[in-house]
Amino acid sequence: MTDTLNTGAGLDAPAADIVAELTIEEKASLTSGASFWTTQGIERAGIPAIVLTDGPHGVRLQKGSADHLGIGDSVPATCFPPAVALGSTFDPELLERVGTALGEEARAEGVGVLLGPGVNIKRSPLCGRNFEYLSEDPIVSGVLGAALVNGLQSQGVGGSLKHFAANNQEHDRMSSSSDVDPRPLREIYLRGFQRVVEDAQPWTVMCSYNRLNGVYTSEDPWLLNTVLRDDWGFEGLVVSDWGAVNDRVIGLPAGLDLEMPSSDGRSAAALVAAVADGSLDESALDIGARRVVELVQKAVAGASDAAYDVDAHHALAREAAGRGAVLLKNDDAILPLDGATSVAVIGAFAEKPRYQGAGSSLINPTKLDNALDAITEYAGADHVSYAAGFTTDGSDGAALVAPAVELAASKDVVVLFLGLPGSYESEGFDREDLHLPAEQLALLEAVVAANPRTVVVLANGGVVELPFADDVPAILEGWLGGQAGGSAIADVLYGAVNPSGRLAETIPVKLADTPAYLNFPGDFGHVRYGEGLFVGYRWYDARDAEVRYPFGHGLSYTTFGYSDLSVAADASGLAVRVTVTNTGDRAGREVVQVYTGLAASGVQRAVREIKGFANVALEAGESRQVEIAVRGEDLAYWDVRVERWVVEPGAYSVEVGASSRDIRLSAVVEVEGEKVRLPLSLESSIAELAADPIAGPIVMQAMGSFASGMADTDIFDEGGLEKMMASFPIGKLAGFPGVPVTPEQIQQLIDLSNSQQA
Repeated sequence: MTDTLNTGAGLDAPAADIVAELTIEEKASLTSGASFWTTQGIERAGIPAIVLTDGPHGVRLQKGSADHLGIGDSVPATCFPPAVALGSTFDPELLERVGTALGEEARAEGVGVLLGPGVNIKRSPLCGRNFEYLSEDPIVSGVLGAALVNGLQSQGVGGSLKHFAANNQEHDRMSSSSDVDPRPLREIYLRGFQRVVEDAQPWTVMCSYNRLNGVYTSEDPWLLNTVLRDDWGFEGLVVSDWGAVNDRVIGLPAGLDLEMPSSDGRSAAALVAAVADGSLDESALDIGARRVVELVQKAVAGASDAAYDVDAHHALAREAAGRGAVLLKNDDAILPLDGATSVAVIGAFAEKPRYQGAGSSLINPTKLDNALDAITEYAGADHVSYAAGFTTDGSDGAALVAPAVELAASKDVVVLFLGLPGSYESEGFDREDLHLPAEQLALLEAVVAANPRTVVVLANGGVVELPFADDVPAILEGWLGGQAGGSAIADVLYGAVNPSGRLAETIPVKLADTPAYLNFPGDFGHVRYGEGLFVGYRWYDARDAEVRYPFGHGLSYTTFGYSDLSVAADASGLAVRVTVTNTGDRAGREVVQVYTGLAASGVQRAVREIKGFANVALEAGESRQVEIAVRGEDLAYWDVRVERWVVEPGAYSVEVGASSRDIRLSAVVEVEGEKVRLPLSLESSIAELAADPIAGPIVMQAMGSFASGMADTDIFDEGGLEKMMASFPIGKLAGFPGVPVTPEQIQQLIDLSNSQQA
């Protein structure tokens, strides 16, 4: 081996050619990080190191120490609203702009890959990391996740789609096995990832810590190779979550290309030894190293020292936060507030905002707005007074209640800021309940008694129970709004922004109502996804269960009418057209949601599933025809019999509305679909043979003769024999008295039917 590459072309050569000139030791070194945040470079080969750093809602680039969860040495960066707020915008165009801004900042700081977005499903509201995830629905997560990746990668910075896969809790996340049946795994937990991969081709996918059906995701060739690469066509690199590698020699050929962070050379040495003793084929090392070089090539090609506009990004963060806020309730149009109204601003979060979640995504913001200052700017100091009411650090705040109640009684309106302290939700642990702190609820009760005109503003990364929903006239869910969230809340309160956020997750009445309640967080290293397909609104709608606020819900300061629904079906899917009219007196945005269902299905299905949506801006009185395309593949279910997606034929309901519980128009459309014919066998049921076009008539004739022979008995009511025999294996029928068929005749019938299918 020479000391320099024979090609002499450095990174301009094809990655496979570069790898072919490396030693086994060099190839192995490429597949593990050099430090906490950088890949391994090889100077003689012209392969530089690149930087990967945390996102997903800001660039958390650390200078100096490599403290994974530290923030003190992170460079200032725009803290955009976390995914919990971005998901509520239901606006791919906005999220692509946020992704573009993230790419600009990452590129300016020399970052090659930003670790995000997270598209894991919000299976349980207790998950401590739900603030980093977009929705309880895979289509919503996939569409919005693809928009973020497209924006980010348009700037020459790679995305890292995470956490792959079925990482839906923080408890025991390093080893717990997510035990999921094939249909919910494909239809719920993998579908969002698939959408992002196919629509945006992220440069990297990050494997999760957990096991999936007993196998570590970092060692699962079915997940990383068969599904991700073969089925979905992923072209990039799989990187481990930081510390997710269990056995590097097993993981590399399974599809895990890059281990992060550095293992101080231990993993590279293990790979070299495995090649030497024949337990690892060198070709697996070649593939992993090639993918690393390809990633480096992309990052180098996109590198630039171009600066970004700090103020413009802050303004975008403010826009996104305002658009993600969800107006849950607004009785008597108490909102928007008038600038002349005297306001008591109560709650420590108004002055000291909770604007992002805790853990590896913690951003050092370039600026930080608070709602108290922003409200004062709108209304003037003469109309705004403030009382903390409670503390956010767990210290005794009893002395703060009386002044807050006194202030509330003296003003026209109270704006009460409540929420979850940072210690309640974070990466690394799950929440214990869905309650707001008891001291906040006690303050709320006292304030409402003093002034019923109380508007509640919430700051939380995951949904909370709202037992006071009937006691206050207005509730604004502000989520975690990022660095400009305080100003964005004021924008909504005073009507500069007409609220258009919609719930991307259901708010339950209580924790015990939630789908995963009895299957979370599991026992002895296993968590059973016992609710199956019925996650989020699918669960509540199937049970017709009461919810506090449904999926897709959100109010506006204007109103919208729906008319002229039409639905057309073809091989590509459905074209749904509806006219939406702003019937109010101010401009606003409506999120038009399309749900489908198939009542006469041969498989278990949700009552309705969102399959498309559109965010539509309309001036007062304006009407517009909105077209929403529903992809054919999104109508498919995972058929466990043939292990592939199948669009079932039938009459599909198409519902268009403003939430899963606010359907405005509906139609029925025939979808041609595919009738799956399985080979018959002696184990096939009589019902299966009866449905077969070849065997069916013969079986029905034989069953008719058998039934007539039983007609004089009192064993079965009318139709009872038919119901009982439907599931009877045909191979066991020949031995029954009165059945006019022999085993040979049955086998001949099966062979005839199967030959017609071949």
